[in-house]
Amino acid sequence: MPVARETLEEIALTPEEYEVIVERLGREPNPVELGLFGTLWSEHCGYKHSRKLLGLFPKESPALLIPPGEENAGAVDIGDGLAAVFKIESHNHPSAVEPYQGAATGVGGIVRDILAMGARPIALVNSLRFGPLSETRSRYLFQGVVAGISGYGNCIGIPDVAGEVFFSQAYRDNPLVNALCLGIAPIKNLMRAAARTPGHLLVLVGAATGRDGIHGASGLASRTFEEDQERRPAVQVGNPFLEKLLIEACLEVARAGLLEGLQDLGAGGLSTAVVESAARGGRGFVVDVAQVPRRDEGMTPYEVMLSESQERMLLVVPPENLERVKGVFEKWDIPWAVMGTVTPEESARVLDGGQEVANVSVALLAQAPVYEVRTKKPAVLEELHAYDLGRLPEPPVSAENALLQLLGSPNIASKEWVYRQYDHHVQTNTILGPGQGDAALLWIKGTRRALGLTADGNGRLCYLDPYTGGAMAVAEACRNLVCAGAHPLAITDCLNFGDPERPEVAYQLEQCVRGMAEACRVLGVPVVSGNVSLYNETRGQPVYPTPVVGALGLLEDIAHRCQSAFQGAGDIVLLLGAPSVELSAAYLAGSEYLELAYSLVAGRPPALDLELEAWLQRCCLRLVQRGLLRSAHDCSEGGLAVALAESAIQGNLGFMASFPKAARWDAALFGERSARIVVSVEPARLKEVEAVCQEHRVPFTLLGAVTPASTNFLIPGLVDLPVAVMAETWRRGLERLLR
Repeated sequence: MPVARETLEEIALTPEEYEVIVERLGREPNPVELGLFGTLWSEHCGYKHSRKLLGLFPKESPALLIPPGEENAGAVDIGDGLAAVFKIESHNHPSAVEPYQGAATGVGGIVRDILAMGARPIALVNSLRFGPLSETRSRYLFQGVVAGISGYGNCIGIPDVAGEVFFSQAYRDNPLVNALCLGIAPIKNLMRAAARTPGHLLVLVGAATGRDGIHGASGLASRTFEEDQERRPAVQVGNPFLEKLLIEACLEVARAGLLEGLQDLGAGGLSTAVVESAARGGRGFVVDVAQVPRRDEGMTPYEVMLSESQERMLLVVPPENLERVKGVFEKWDIPWAVMGTVTPEESARVLDGGQEVANVSVALLAQAPVYEVRTKKPAVLEELHAYDLGRLPEPPVSAENALLQLLGSPNIASKEWVYRQYDHHVQTNTILGPGQGDAALLWIKGTRRALGLTADGNGRLCYLDPYTGGAMAVAEACRNLVCAGAHPLAITDCLNFGDPERPEVAYQLEQCVRGMAEACRVLGVPVVSGNVSLYNETRGQPVYPTPVVGALGLLEDIAHRCQSAFQGAGDIVLLLGAPSVELSAAYLAGSEYLELAYSLVAGRPPALDLELEAWLQRCCLRLVQRGLLRSAHDCSEGGLAVALAESAIQGNLGFMASFPKAARWDAALFGERSARIVVSVEPARLKEVEAVCQEHRVPFTLLGAVTPASTNFLIPGLVDLPVAVMAETWRRGLERLLR
């Protein structure tokens, strides 16, 4: 083979894939052409091991404006001639190498995906996973990632309004950094990333091109990560101040109707931007890299085409509009350069000062091979499922101490240390921000309506049962929206898994996708965009299978928004979605309590009742819309007792339980059964609430009542704690571990 194996490994191509390239080309590719194939055929850009599985997701909805996969992000109709544009992306491997810049450029990249649709970015959400905070490296990665998110997001003036953080040994070597962005645009102004008209100009705007990020998509993001590899040059360096200017300039030219197409330069840089734009338009292109402004001297055509330097956009400009486009970018003091044209023939031609250095078919570059994953159920699942949780020894601590330990656990404790570093009120759209509800709410200015936004996922449950865990991720994200009062419209997902070439990992991926797809069908939400991040493993140890679901909802009247905090003494507290508090020990499977109290991750999570979940969500939404609920809070990590405690802490009010002591108190208090929502209701409206529940066939249980601030959190015979003590534990739990 004329190309060294080391060269193929660097660009993440296999010898077999190289032979396919030679066969289809009818010749050996030159170095620049090989670099193009390495990028476009990388796992990160080509979705080689996941594309077939993604076809299982439901993608139809009356609100859907653009078919999924056709553009940089999903777009749905939210009324009044407006579109909501949103997507989630990963920057896992770069963040493991350089946490600040990896996270910062992850934010910058997802913002540009939204910008490429012609939408103004209005909100950010992040979903993060790290190793235990008892380890120095995990603390370094966590603090660096949070600093990178805040440092970039705050500078560009986009609020970070929601998110989640989870810590586990499973993410020790491979942190997960997923970033979601939401934008709004008039439907008539939505842009497409397509080059359709021969003779139109390819204009590169933004930062000068440097050597940062080369092989980022094909290298870092498309193979397993080994700590002993020095990969810092493959991590991009961001400039948020330039990105802010780039946002304003691109929106100005797009809304003036001066462009045919707009595309982000993200993974793969110039190579993917021009190839994908030409492929969408059924055209070709010629690009002269000598015209590309450069930050580093002596860059080769290969380096220019594969550089992943940040803050760059590709514009497809009709020649007659060039002077006006130039005027806009010069006004904003943003560099620009005409570097090529769209051609009628479907070929990708790259020149260097007039000398041709690459000439291959656009279609060939854009058609990465698609593989059928070979699946094998992990043998460890039989052992984990066989564990009889009903035979657990007596709880090692009292219910009271268990509750305090859970409230102080980094997976449940308040994330205020994180979100107080973010500006979540800039742009003045945020009406429900972090720490106030189960989902963020963003006002659609000029209307009475708001958009709901959240992200959720539970890798530990997916590890124990990928199908059920995948379904639960979708269900919980949508449940969070309805608790805030928003009707779920659509989801975006980021699938974080290990090496898909290993059958056990492929099994996890396939089962999670199938579970998610079934939940989407039953709940009536399409998947409109997303990202797949594979090869998240080190030395053969993959992360937990972690599908992260970002969910978008619509609240018709902001007056009917709902918070998670208890609102007033005397309110009645109900549990919706379960006929009783009593739970079997099976619901401790994969729970935070089980790992914290017994150092155990085992059991098989009971299957999710999706029909009940759908009824519950419709019921809760109706109750919020009719103004019948004072608060609503999803039961998730930590179970019922933690949900009640959080509502009491957030409202600075007490709680008196009236439900009987269960035979298995730890399962009743801390089991993590899905399809449950804790709500509070004014006594005078209790009958109305009961009637709505009965209409929607949703069981409900009386839990107790909210008591004044000076009283305790009381579950007779089990827990009697001052709310102030619980609040101190919950609010300072994360911060204590960082000292």
